[in-house]
Formats: sequence, structure tokens, C-alpha cells
Amino acid sequence: MEQGGVLLPARQSCVGYNASTYSAEGAMDDPNQVWSQPSVVEWSQLLLNSYRHWVGRDLMPRTGGPDEQAHALFMAPFVVVSHGAQEDPILNYGSHLALTLWETTWEQLLQTPSRLTAEPVNRAEREWMLERARVQGYVDNYRGVRISNRGRRFLIENAIVWSVIDQAGRRQGQAATFSRWTFL
Repeated sequence: MEQGGVLLPARQSCVGYNASTYSAEGAMDDPNQVWSQPSVVEWSQLLLNSYRHWVGRDLMPRTGGPDEQAHALFMAPFVVVSHGAQEDPILNYGSHLALTLWETTWEQLLQTPSRLTAEPVNRAEREWMLERARVQGYVDNYRGVRISNRGRRFLIENAIVWSVIDQAGRRQGQAATFSRWTFL
């Protein structure tokens, strides 16, 4: 799984939705039980549309319909993770690669406060970056240390963090993508 500081495959979740919306049983065995759920397909569209809105380009090729795009995003060769717009946001999406990197299941991911993806010593810096992304719409070239559910620390580099908005421009959460990390 780990190759030259790069871990391959992870998973996703959706802002505005809660863990009870999903059936995580067997999700790791059959990714179709995750990415094909209507709420995940809808969230995937918000992620992709918001990324294009703020960054000015597509996160990935937008071929096929929403179902095909949700599948492609979930199985992408880069990490995509997001949280909702709550005061203490909960993770709501993780691509297959994100689930692998954070050593978690879909069900666990959907119950994880986003702040717990960083150790306490790194949370103030993480919050500062999230606030910048809220104000500016997105932040690129972000670098920071994160921690998996099992306590494995890793440095992410060249990450893009963006605000997730709906068609009316209302904030629904935030997301991040990156393809470079190093285990510490």
C-alpha cells in the first residue's frame, strides 16, 4: 500500500448528512455500498462543483453522469476528505484512499470530529488554515501533520482546502485533497 511516501486507496462521506444516513456494514468489502448511495452521489457533486467554483479548474475529469463521477471520485488516486458546517465539524466524506490513510472505516469516519485528524499540538495551526479557506474560498499548497485513527502520524503536502457550497452559494462544509504525504 505504501509506495515512495504515497499510500494508495481511501474513501468518502458527505456534509449535511449524518452517520445514520449510511449503511456502513460491509462498506469496506464492497465500495459500491458507499459511493453509490444517493446522498454520497449528491455530496460528490457538491465537492466537484465547489472545487471548480473556487479553484477554477476541475478536480478530475467530469465524464459520465453523477453516479460515474461519484465512483471515480471515491476511487481516485488522490485523497479527498470533507466535513460538515457544524460548529465542531464531523467528517462526512472520505475517498477510498482517505479511509486507507486514516486507517478507518466509513462508519467510523462519519462519527469522527474533523479536529481529531490532527494532534492537539497541531490543531491551532489547522484551525487557522481552515479559517483562511472559509474567508478566501480555498487555500493551496497547504502542509501539515495529521494522525490516523490508530495513531500513525503523517505529513501532508501540497494540499488544497476549499469551502463546499451548494447551488445557492450557502456554505455546507469544507474539503481537502492531496496526493503527497510522508509517514513520520
